[in-house]
Amino acid sequence: MSEFLLGLRLLFGSGRGSRVRFLLMTLGGSLGVCCLALVLTIPSILGAHDGRSADRDPQVFAGKKSGRPTLVLQRSDPHGSKPFSRVFLARGEDGADVKPPPGLSELPAPGEVFVSPALHDQLRREPGLKGLLPGDEKGLIGPSGLTDPNELYAYVGTTKDRLGDDARALKSFGSEHPPTTAVEKSTLDILRFTLAALVLLPLGVFLSVCAKLSAASRNRRLAALRLLGLSTKGTQRVNAAETVVAAFLGALIGLAEFWLLNQIMARTGLPGLKWYPADGALSASTVAVCLIGCTALSWFVGRGSARAAATNPLSTRRTAAPRAPRVWGGLLLVTGLGIVVGYSATGLTDNPAQSTGINSLLVPGGVLLTGLGLVSVMPLLSYGIATRLARSGNLALSLAMRRNEVEPGSAMRVVTGLVLLVFSASLAQGVLVEEQQITRSDSPVQEYGLRLSQLSGEQQDKLRDIPAVRADAIVMDPRTDPTKEGGDWQAPALVATCAQLAKLVEHAAGCEEGKVLRLQDPNVSDSPIKTSAYAMKQRGGSGKRTSLKVKVPDATVLFDGYDVTNMPSPGLLVPPSALPAHTLPVAATLVLTSGSDPGTVRDVLDRIGAIAPTADVDPAGINIDGLQQITVIETLLALGMVMGLIIGVAAFLVSVTDRAVERRPQVTALSLIGARARTLRLVQCTQVVLPLAVGLLLALVAGKLAESAYLVTGGGETFWDGAGVPLLVAAMAGVLVLAVVGTMPLVGRRIDPELIRRD
Repeated sequence: MSEFLLGLRLLFGSGRGSRVRFLLMTLGGSLGVCCLALVLTIPSILGAHDGRSADRDPQVFAGKKSGRPTLVLQRSDPHGSKPFSRVFLARGEDGADVKPPPGLSELPAPGEVFVSPALHDQLRREPGLKGLLPGDEKGLIGPSGLTDPNELYAYVGTTKDRLGDDARALKSFGSEHPPTTAVEKSTLDILRFTLAALVLLPLGVFLSVCAKLSAASRNRRLAALRLLGLSTKGTQRVNAAETVVAAFLGALIGLAEFWLLNQIMARTGLPGLKWYPADGALSASTVAVCLIGCTALSWFVGRGSARAAATNPLSTRRTAAPRAPRVWGGLLLVTGLGIVVGYSATGLTDNPAQSTGINSLLVPGGVLLTGLGLVSVMPLLSYGIATRLARSGNLALSLAMRRNEVEPGSAMRVVTGLVLLVFSASLAQGVLVEEQQITRSDSPVQEYGLRLSQLSGEQQDKLRDIPAVRADAIVMDPRTDPTKEGGDWQAPALVATCAQLAKLVEHAAGCEEGKVLRLQDPNVSDSPIKTSAYAMKQRGGSGKRTSLKVKVPDATVLFDGYDVTNMPSPGLLVPPSALPAHTLPVAATLVLTSGSDPGTVRDVLDRIGAIAPTADVDPAGINIDGLQQITVIETLLALGMVMGLIIGVAAFLVSVTDRAVERRPQVTALSLIGARARTLRLVQCTQVVLPLAVGLLLALVAGKLAESAYLVTGGGETFWDGAGVPLLVAAMAGVLVLAVVGTMPLVGRRIDPELIRRD
């Protein structure tokens, strides 16, 4: 305790410089703790989203329920890049025991609609959406029944006869697992790993930088205490007292900063991600990690930084020979690069590696070793460059390199944050490329499939008349089970004219109007077809059924379909005139096509919902949950990039400023013996920019290799992504310009000989 109190007395009694250093350490620690709390809170925000989704999930009875139970029907359609979900409820005589879902006090009666606040506002901007919600708005859904404040969700009260055959008897609301998650578990694990690389690695470096500010001055002060008779451990504890107090106060301020940031961000939201303030509340574990973890880290860093002065106080003299950095940091980098290069190389073979078995551990391990290697190799790299360039004939270069040769570890504190940011940015780019391969389609045409059994004749006519719809057709399912053993395989049939077929596919050849023809995409394997039969029913609901038998001709229409399409192949092309008069297929899909730009797709989906609000729409190729997830992932990665950038720039500015303050005696001495200010500025700039440039280049190469290893093992089609390289190169150039500008003002014009006497 006496050493702790001595450390505090030395802190507040050692002049203005010590107090400024303490303030920098506290503010720097608060910034790091705020970013750490944000990273630790993201899983709880996503978990709260998934928990409310599970609490409202309707549970139905298996099979048919006797009596007149409450019926439920769920529909979810894309609205732009967001899902628009509706739950249709028809009260039954046995529905008194069914508790209302979270967010509602009672089940909606027929004609009543309860909407989320975001949907309430959306209905004001887009009155056409009211067609999706047959009834009058009765009230709003409470926060406990919504995954987030921006969700488009509604409960619609209706009657049994309007729900159709797809409705099921409702048992209760709530399940153990959510039907959909904000981010899939496998993707969430990758996201956590990427955020750790983006934020936690630079954060550890930044906190170490804050704990080692003014290391030279403190070491001389500690060496004096040691020579006066203080024990080795006591000397280390004196130094740790300052870092512990600064870290603890910084952690408290950082938690307060996070609380304020959470209140602001929860109300304004981020692109694709919004949450309630309670979702981002600080948990006990987060507070413990921030307070205890960061304080403990500062304690060990403080003790470690004082070890040399405590064990060998004479080594702090200027004439003490510096010790060369150890090579273990280079071994970490070589090991990590060996792993990621090996997996990247498998992308050049016919059997690229997959993320299964031991590979699922080796790839993240290789990426982590590469990142840690970049951190630990900087002193060795700076020392190696300095020893080779220090013997050059250029005065400024020699002075700069001699200083880096004496203090190679300072390069790590100055440039590592920015180097890690470039490395992590490449890895984040790989995650985005992998997700985009899953969720986005490059097709110029968008198809929409609706089951014909869910549509009336009037609804079908209105759907065909939607202005943005380019073409329409019916795809009939065969009467017999195509998987049944024995007999010839029966193919689905496209009911369309040659003109309609030309609008539905990319290219077609061999079509003859008015004839039954075979349909075949050359890219799809063929199957033998002799005859096909299709069940038909009379229009008008009489219930009379007939069968349409089609003999398969030899003439074939070859067509090129789009990537995701409802066009059957192999199949049949049946002209509308071949169908029996006044009949409709029993099992068939109405296919509509439009342009694929987001505005057109959104308009068509809204109009489809207004015409047939309870029909199940299949927007071919649109993974609406995947689109929502990619938006969340992009937002979180962008947030991680911003935090990593803030941490990296803060570490750079704090380190450069601290180096300038620490080296004022040397700068003053050089000025007194005749060195010009321009030469001194060039020396300061070279000391920082040269290791930074080499580190950024190494980080770019290592980051692209790590990204390629991730893409190869991810199983996608893209292995080598060069789209992000120009942006990273531009960012590197901007960082170097910032480094040059940041070092220029650090050589003062006023010469103070008193600094030499103090030294």
